[in-house]
Order: sequence, then C-alpha cells, then structure tokens
Amino acid sequence: MTEHTQENAFPQPRPHGLAEDIYGLVTGALLMAIGLTLMKASGIVTAGMGGVALLMTYKVGWTVDGWFWTLNLPFFVLALSAMGRGFLIKSIAAVTLVSVCAAVTRVSLDISAIHPAFAAVGGGTAAGAGILAMLRHKAGVGGVTILAIFLEKKFGWNVGWLSFVLDASIIAVAVTAIPSELVIYSVLSVAAVSGILIAYHKPGRYTGY
Repeated sequence: MTEHTQENAFPQPRPHGLAEDIYGLVTGALLMAIGLTLMKASGIVTAGMGGVALLMTYKVGWTVDGWFWTLNLPFFVLALSAMGRGFLIKSIAAVTLVSVCAAVTRVSLDISAIHPAFAAVGGGTAAGAGILAMLRHKAGVGGVTILAIFLEKKFGWNVGWLSFVLDASIIAVAVTAIPSELVIYSVLSVAAVSGILIAYHKPGRYTGY
C-alpha cells in the first residue's frame, strides 16, 4: 500500500462543531438520566457520582438530580487544573444537563415496578452509553469520570478499568445503605456501565474529536 493510499484510508481527524457538541451532550445526559431513573426505581446503586447521588437519596433523602449537581461541584476545580478551561466548561454543561434531564425524567416517568436485574443491565448500559457520548465530546460527567480521565491522560491507564476500581468503594458503602439482595444487582450495574467504557472508549480508534 502506497503512502498516498494510506492517507486516504486513514483521514485526518475532524473536530466536532458546536451543534454536534450540544447534541452529543444532550443525548448523553438524557441516556444517563434514564439509566439513573431505572436504577432509582429498583433501589440499587451504580457507578460514579450517579451512584453516590443514589446512595445519598436512600440515606438522607432529597432528589438524585439535586445530589448529582451538588456532589460534583468540588470536582470542577480538578477539571480546570487538570484538563483546561474548555473541558471545565463542557463538564459543567454536562453535569447541569444530567441534573436537568434527571429532574425532567423523574417527573415525567412513573415506574410502578421494575426488576433490579433489568434496572442493573438496562439502566447501567444506558448510563454507560450516556457517559461515552459525553466523553466523545470532551466532557466529564461527574467527579469519578473527571478523575479517571485525568489519570488516563497522566499515566495512560484505561478509563473504563479506572472507573471500575474507583466504583468498588461506592459499592462497599452501598452494603450499609441498601438491602443485601440488591448489592449484587448494584455490582452488575457497575459492570454494565464500565463494560461500555472498556469496550468502546479507546483513544485512537476513532478519528473524530
């Protein structure tokens, strides 16, 4: 294969436009909000700050969307210092969109019954796809993701595996907050979220950014 043919086979990456970024962030936020709503209805927890927000609703009260926004505030400082102003702005937008979409979903979707296994797999997959969509548009969707992206850039570690390790501590705390039979489904939800990132978030595989 000639050099010219190789260049045609692997075109130069093209940046997303503003409209594409907005649509990508809204899509990701809605998917994550739906995932959190499914898991909240079944009483399980999940990965990342969404999981911490769910835990707080079970132990303290208030809403998932309210906790999600509040808990993420300190991590915006890390986003700025580690990733720059552009990443910070998109991360604030992403967290805000997730909180808004979660609030809208909470009042728009009434789930009377859901099996925790479906909530874990379906909700975890939806949330993972939402996180992936926002990562594609250079936004962190919460403290755990922001920390994982920082460590990935600094040390080259896979963001999916990093998230899985960090989320183990959330599940450990969940043991004290939810019925024991729901803990295994919570672990399944973390695996569903992290599985999406492990399988599909691989820098260098896609040319767009």
